[in-house]
Amino acid sequence: MPGIKKIKCLVIDDELPAREVLERHISGVESLELAGTCTNAVEALSFLQSNSVDLLFLDIQMPHILGTNFIRTLKNPPKVIFTTAYRKYAVEGFELDAVDYLLKPISFDRFLKSVNKILDLNLQGNKANAIGETQSEPAQPFLYLRVDRKMVKVLFNDILYIEGLRDYVRIFTTSKTIITKHLLSSLEEMLPADGFLRIHRSYIVSISKIDSYNTDMIEIGKNELPIGRLFKHDVSKLLSPSALRPNTNINLKNKSGTD
Repeated sequence: MPGIKKIKCLVIDDELPAREVLERHISGVESLELAGTCTNAVEALSFLQSNSVDLLFLDIQMPHILGTNFIRTLKNPPKVIFTTAYRKYAVEGFELDAVDYLLKPISFDRFLKSVNKILDLNLQGNKANAIGETQSEPAQPFLYLRVDRKMVKVLFNDILYIEGLRDYVRIFTTSKTIITKHLLSSLEEMLPADGFLRIHRSYIVSISKIDSYNTDMIEIGKNELPIGRLFKHDVSKLLSPSALRPNTNINLKNKSGTD
């Protein structure tokens, strides 16, 4: 299958520091390409008349016209992620079918969460466009994480489990271990809820990689991971045979102490 093309981005913001932050964030993600920057809606309209872009990072509070009103003037607008310092515009932003809404100052972690939404939409579009073409392996969902000053692609299907280490997480995959600066709770929000399970304040596991479990621990390969007291009820409920999806490919061997 051909590689997925880069997502062309246009940054529209009247504040130089805000534009520079987004430029840095975009340069840190391999799948994104900065097509240009504009300081206001008039510049952006002129740019869009002669350039094709896939995604707008659009400030809302700008001179002459609000970003939300600017989007309404476009006949076929690109995907948009609104950026603003004001929470009051959030509802209006989502009513305009925005992919996300970033509140300034924009951290890279929060930016990356938005980008992963775009990548997911882009993958779905590529799948739709591939109908009728030569059948090949379907694209696998993934996310990008910053590791040693570069962005590393991590396939969801490769993850065995994740361990929280205060401000860092350690991700154990089928082939390697990755350490990145991230809060476990923040990373949990990026993972598909039907594929991963929080079992402890320090652990998230891939449901399909579970080999066995009981009321106190979960076993993945040779690793025994504790189930936290506050998580036991939810873990037991979610891993019960009746709760698992019919196509969930795991073999749970009940050990002593299992309900």
